[in-house]
Amino acid sequence: MNPHPAAPAGLRQRKKAQTRRTIQEQALRLFLSQGYENTTVEEIAAAAGVSHMTFFRHFPTKESVVESDDYDPMIVRLIEARPQEEDPLTALHRALAEGLAAVYTADKEALLVRTRLVLRTPALRARVWENQHATERLFADALAARLRTEATLSTRVLAAASLAALTTALTHWVDSDGTEDLPSLVDQVFRILGSGDFSGSRT
Repeated sequence: MNPHPAAPAGLRQRKKAQTRRTIQEQALRLFLSQGYENTTVEEIAAAAGVSHMTFFRHFPTKESVVESDDYDPMIVRLIEARPQEEDPLTALHRALAEGLAAVYTADKEALLVRTRLVLRTPALRARVWENQHATERLFADALAARLRTEATLSTRVLAAASLAALTTALTHWVDSDGTEDLPSLVDQVFRILGSGDFSGSRT
């Protein structure tokens, strides 16, 4: 008999998730206090109480500790679950709003720090296009899946436009240092996108 039985799969997954969260929390703390460029993987690992090899088992690069989250898979599930009678723009809006509201409510400050880092750090900002291209494909495929069809040029254009609108809302939120209400900004940009009215005076 094995005197040290393996931990149940559920416990292993929870411990893995906790280690991942701890690494991200410590990374954000260090980035905030001493700057992204001045922080090393070794410093992040030491602050999180893990080895640098453990860091790389969770995050392949320093950039990924900021970029990685479970947001895209969650939004895909929410898009696919929207009622079929909803038009695609409404389905995307409501799925994005629901998912973002959950993240915003759970940890607004961490979301603000991560978004600010991505927008204001050249090494991270350069990766935005690559990441958004992949997200666009995921969202377009999810829109098609809810209607049991294949993704088309129309769904890809809609997914790309929606991501651009979301990025604009996030940028505006960061520029306000988090003082504005992000869910309200998201609703506003989607109303503008849906109406096609770009003559509003608010900045």
